[in-house]
Amino acid sequence: MTESRHPATEHIYRYFEYKHLPPKLAKVSRHFAITADLVIEWLPDSPELTFCLRQLLLAKDAAVRAALDLPDE
Repeated sequence: MTESRHPATEHIYRYFEYKHLPPKLAKVSRHFAITADLVIEWLPDSPELTFCLRQLLLAKDAAVRAALDLPDE
């Protein structure tokens, strides 16, 4: 995120960090971080953008939990 955004957008965006995760979870989470970057790039900062990121975060969290059952790399 390069330009200044609403504090709510910045607050949610930080939860898309994935480099601290184990490799099998980071691999899944990374794609959601990329999507979050694209959404922030394409859409104007607004309550709907924040809502979109919140929903994406919910999906990311579910996908990462599902990835817990993957074999270790």
